Amino acid sequence: MSFRIDPEKPFSEEVRRSGLALIDDAIAILGDKTAGSHAAVHEARKRFKRLRALYRLLRSAAPGFVREENARIRDISRSFAVARDATALVETAEYLETFARSDAQGDALRSITAMLRIRRDDILKQECGLGDAMSAAVEACKEARKKLGAVSLPDELKATTRLVRTGWSKQGKKARKALAHCHEQAGVEHFHDLRKASQAYGMHLGLMRSLWPSAMRAKRADAKRLVSILGHEHDLSVLAAVADREPDRFGNGERLALLLDAIIERQQALRADALELADEVFSGPARKEGRIVGLLWRQAAK
Repeated sequence: MSFRIDPEKPFSEEVRRSGLALIDDAIAILGDKTAGSHAAVHEARKRFKRLRALYRLLRSAAPGFVREENARIRDISRSFAVARDATALVETAEYLETFARSDAQGDALRSITAMLRIRRDDILKQECGLGDAMSAAVEACKEARKKLGAVSLPDELKATTRLVRTGWSKQGKKARKALAHCHEQAGVEHFHDLRKASQAYGMHLGLMRSLWPSAMRAKRADAKRLVSILGHEHDLSVLAAVADREPDRFGNGERLALLLDAIIERQQALRADALELADEVFSGPARKEGRIVGLLWRQAAK
């Protein structure tokens, strides 16, 4: 429940409280390896995504701070990427198995999943620097904590209303622009942009849920479903790219063809579902929605 902002309290204090709670969670998770290093990394990355979403709302008030801290969080996440990506590939192959259309395709997908498990285990064995990366991440988090404690943020009602309204509108415009590109071109990068924008939108709905709990809860449920669909779509794109980059790992040409056929068919279905849902989630103009959220904030903060 720490990831929220109470409009009845000073804005700067609420941002610091929410952000520091996320940073402290990440530090504790990375320092406690009882559940395994990779489980810890996975949980810490969730906190970093929420932290970046929080900072997106602050861009117009503290652009230098947001730019610097986004770069810091991005670098931390990239230090964990190799091990996490190898694990995600296995999960994607397991997901794809459930949509096999024939015995031959099912056999091919199961053998590819088994191969990807071996590939993951090999990568994890070679990833001897993961412990060092986690230690470095903890130190980076401590520095991020200091920066958040020192940043100057507004508390005046007029300034915070403008900040919330502007931040919400800009993020909404990004999502709608990505959605338009998906409809027009359907490129991998455009669906990836839509996924990131949808993630941030869902997090902002959670962050501001006290403004209108019932409406925010309903919108957030749709946003989370959209992110899940787009997450599977993105993971399939990554799997296809690895198959193209490392074809020898995937066996003979027939097995690779069966894999790519399964990816394409499932990806097309996911994209159709994602576009239909995204059209609903982002149906209204971004500026109008930002203005509504700004009015709700102003009323709640009085």
